[in-house]
Amino acid sequence: MQNGQIIKIHSDFYYVVSDENQFELKLRDVLKKQQKKICVGDYVEFENGYIIKSLPRKNFIPRPSVANIDQIVIVSAIEEPHLDLHQLDRYIAFGEYCGIDIKLCFNKNDLSTNEEIIDKVFSIYEPMGYDIIFTSALEKLGIEDFKEIMEGKTSVLCGSSGVGKSSLLNALNPDFHLKTKNISEKTGRGTHTTRHCEIMTISENTRIIDTPGFSNLKFDFLLPWEVGKLFREMKPHLGGCKFQNCLHINEIDCAVKEHVSESRYESYVEFVKEAKEYKERIKYEGKKKETFEKQNNNKTAVKISAHKRQGSRRTLKQQINIEEDDALSLIHI
Repeated sequence: MQNGQIIKIHSDFYYVVSDENQFELKLRDVLKKQQKKICVGDYVEFENGYIIKSLPRKNFIPRPSVANIDQIVIVSAIEEPHLDLHQLDRYIAFGEYCGIDIKLCFNKNDLSTNEEIIDKVFSIYEPMGYDIIFTSALEKLGIEDFKEIMEGKTSVLCGSSGVGKSSLLNALNPDFHLKTKNISEKTGRGTHTTRHCEIMTISENTRIIDTPGFSNLKFDFLLPWEVGKLFREMKPHLGGCKFQNCLHINEIDCAVKEHVSESRYESYVEFVKEAKEYKERIKYEGKKKETFEKQNNNKTAVKISAHKRQGSRRTLKQQINIEEDDALSLIHI
């Protein structure tokens, strides 16, 4: 039996590295049925071409599904596509939810001459303690800074399509030969070039997981009062409001709102709205379950044991035999 780490999953095949050797494996049927899905980054035990056991995880990101990482590097573009601070806040909040260290990388710096954007980024995110770097994969600017924040860690690159994640990795190591595409002139958005998660080795202790771009992440799995915990600037002030159940939106004497920038606050309100949808959904499902239980409260199904059923059949058979005997006796008379 050997131990190794999953670096890529393609169709039904799991590619595992163990002692610098790569193995193409499949899952045992029992692992396919379990609730915990095996993903890239998982450490596993395997033998005879099959993964037989998944080992405990250090951490886990549900989307994209990745395990055992040290940090999330969120890549955004200064231009093409235009910098979307609300989308950036969405990624940051998701990283905070997962409890994993976050780094911010702003790519395509060569396309922007607007110093106000750069100043705005620093003024919003640097006071919260986020490490920030500016890069240009095309001009090879900031690549050493990019490499430095990756050093000695397993990092996940995440960000919307077209921000230049694959281009940055190619700039870091030209041997990767990752596919890249231009921004669509029609939509102003990027197109997916990365189709799956894969761990790529930069050096002995430095690895990067490139992930497909996505933009449909919603916080419809949280309750409204949990959203504030995902904003670093809000956390120190959450207990200082006049009302204990303050959502920091329309309530008076709120101790939180004044500590949040305008764009971040807009993101917060949007996330709370999504969380309220989740609250209404579970409330509806709870009422639906309660109604079902009330409707079926007085209905009881009577079960007959196999033993009693057998007894009933024997009794019925005896009665038939008695009736047949009586009929025969009448014929003889």
